[in-house]
Amino acid sequence: MIRDGSTFTGMPAAESAPVSPTAPSPAVPLRHARGSAGYRRVNLALFLAGCATFALLYTTQTLLPQLSERFALSPAAASMSVSVTTGALAVAVIPVSMLSERVGRTRIMTVSVFAAALLGLLAAFAPDFGTLVALRTLQGVALAGLPATAMAYLAEEVEGASLGAAMGLYVAGNSIGGMGGRLVTGFAADLGGWRTAIVAVSLLALACAVVFRLLVPPSRHFAPSGVTGRELAGTLRSHLGDPALRRLYALGMLFMAAFGTVYNYLGYRLLGRPFNLPESVVGAIFVIYLAGTFSSTAAGRMVGRFGHRATLWAAAAVTAAGALLTLPDHLAFVVPGLIVLTAGFFAGHAAASAAVGLRARHGRAQASALYIAAYYLGSSLGGPVGGVAFHAVGWWGAVVFVLALCTVAVWAAAPLKSTGTAPVAASVRTRAAAKAA
Repeated sequence: MIRDGSTFTGMPAAESAPVSPTAPSPAVPLRHARGSAGYRRVNLALFLAGCATFALLYTTQTLLPQLSERFALSPAAASMSVSVTTGALAVAVIPVSMLSERVGRTRIMTVSVFAAALLGLLAAFAPDFGTLVALRTLQGVALAGLPATAMAYLAEEVEGASLGAAMGLYVAGNSIGGMGGRLVTGFAADLGGWRTAIVAVSLLALACAVVFRLLVPPSRHFAPSGVTGRELAGTLRSHLGDPALRRLYALGMLFMAAFGTVYNYLGYRLLGRPFNLPESVVGAIFVIYLAGTFSSTAAGRMVGRFGHRATLWAAAAVTAAGALLTLPDHLAFVVPGLIVLTAGFFAGHAAASAAVGLRARHGRAQASALYIAAYYLGSSLGGPVGGVAFHAVGWWGAVVFVLALCTVAVWAAAPLKSTGTAPVAASVRTRAAAKAA
């Protein structure tokens, strides 16, 4: 019996040979299914790649107060070391995804994670803030090769019934990387300053890159295509013309803007009065990212049971509740609030990104690239806007901004009735039955 979602292809025409009626049909291996050895290798490899990506992407987020002091910068100006990286990733992700259609997913992912780690090492020795920003911009371009390509790789290599769980585990790797990067950064910054912290995170990411390359299975369902600029533009117009995909892209942007606002300026709040926490303790608070590890995998199961709209509504509500909990000036409220907010954010991201892979009928790499571009633009644009609110009103301003974003997310998710796994699977079965008839 063939698992749902698998495909068979013959040999290229020039190499094909007559097949006798009694000879077995040459078949391409099935897509990786939950429980198989290949599925476990895919999950671990992409988990580590996600760890490296999030650790590198937000290396300087915990270091913003130190950068403000070292280079005499305002919080909003120091946050440029984060915004330029996410912005460069957002701009580069679509061209790089087009390149992946020609040279392959695994090759792009490998070059991406290795180049980003090496650029991180160079950034640690930047003589001034301008050079640091330039290197962080290049790092964002390098990191662009991983997220959209990884999502397309999963959509191609993992069977449909297992895709939600696999995507959830990949996003869980993002949360672990974000947590581990912040922990390493906080302790290393206390020991040797911001340069030591960047070196430590970059070496950690380089180790993840090596293991990723050793583990990741080669693509078995990828066929190179010479996509032209006109074809790419047509594919992008097609995806942007889909109302459901547009809303999913908006959801990625909204969730990331809320998350980036809280974590960009959390360090300033906790290092200052009335908390006055040391750098290492502020870094240790990022163990809260573990909440995202569990919530992103739980979101995959919730999507399968309740659909994407209900999952996204729940994620937005949880994110808003977490933001409200952080308002009192007491760690007994701030820490639980951050746990709740982080869980809501990663659940929303996992549900929206998985829905994109299921919704797109063609050009999955470009569909995923548009989602990633919107997602990181949320960080690049929403974070600084949240910073203006934080600077003007204090933490209340940042929280009100997050609540507004969550409210818009609920509205954006309202029409997404047809993006759940069950309706998509039903439409696939309907088309298959019509073709057979």
